[in-house]
Amino acid sequence: MIIRERDRTVRLEQEGPASPRPAVRSLAKLITDVLAPAYLLTVMLLAVGWHSGHGSGLAWAAGAAAGAVGVPMTVVVLGVRAGRFTDVHVRIRRQRAVPLATAIACAVLSVFLLALLGAPREITALVAAILSGLTVGGLVTIWWKVSGHTAAVGAAGAILTAVYGAPMVPLLLAVIPVGWSRVVLRDHTVAQTVVGFLIGSSVALAIFLPLR
Repeated sequence: MIIRERDRTVRLEQEGPASPRPAVRSLAKLITDVLAPAYLLTVMLLAVGWHSGHGSGLAWAAGAAAGAVGVPMTVVVLGVRAGRFTDVHVRIRRQRAVPLATAIACAVLSVFLLALLGAPREITALVAAILSGLTVGGLVTIWWKVSGHTAAVGAAGAILTAVYGAPMVPLLLAVIPVGWSRVVLRDHTVAQTVVGFLIGSSVALAIFLPLR
């Protein structure tokens, strides 16, 4: 249920000039939910963990995912239940400050602990890349609500291509259905999905590649 909003801009984001057909909206919502940033980042961490050390790498990656992804997601879920956020995707821009600050703080702590405890270099580099993407995306979101969904697709596609090679390039095409779903649901404009993708992929590679 949408939290009451007085801001006319927010109402337009929610409703748009014309509502999509129920079947189209249901498909868009399914894509948005299944390919949510928390899931994509967790899968990316586990895939890189496997590459860095199979079983032991997976254990490190699971720990990193719990701290850098699980804790912020828990804060969002609790916020939704308390009525502070619209939903787990936090579609209202001004509601994103707390989730973003929490995610950044958790990522900083995770990078510190991974480096201190001697985690595989690739996993530490990946969490540092996630931290950088969150920071850049968060700064942009102060003025303009870029898409976290397409940013996560860009980061996951770029990182997994860097780690596993050319066979992973098609993953980047997932931005098409994800971006479409965000626009159909009136949560983002086309420009916001494109910029989100560019931030996610470019920042991830800029940090991950030299640190790995």
